Amino acid sequence: MTIEEIARVTQARILCGEDENPPVSRAFASDLMSDVLTLETDHTMLITGLGNVQAVRTAEMSDISCILFARNKRVGNDMLRLARENNIVVLQTSYSVFYTSGLLYQAGIKPVF
Repeated sequence: MTIEEIARVTQARILCGEDENPPVSRAFASDLMSDVLTLETDHTMLITGLGNVQAVRTAEMSDISCILFARNKRVGNDMLRLARENNIVVLQTSYSVFYTSGLLYQAGIKPVF
């Protein structure tokens, strides 16, 4: 699925990385970043409601190229700067993590497990 398709399905805004187009075929939803660090992350997107720089740092360490922040979490300039430095796409939606995950699952995104 493309970033534009993900944004359309989840009514999300693309906050940075609009020129990047990493393939996304799987998603993992978590606010517990230690769980994210244990994943196999090929073509995986992180869906989270954790609105701090740790989410971006975790994505960087896990080679996750797309983060979708749910529940209209504020994405700060420091988070966007770090995401840009690491070619990570950042999206933001007002939907809950649960609803966002369901929409993406219906659209063909597979769970990590």
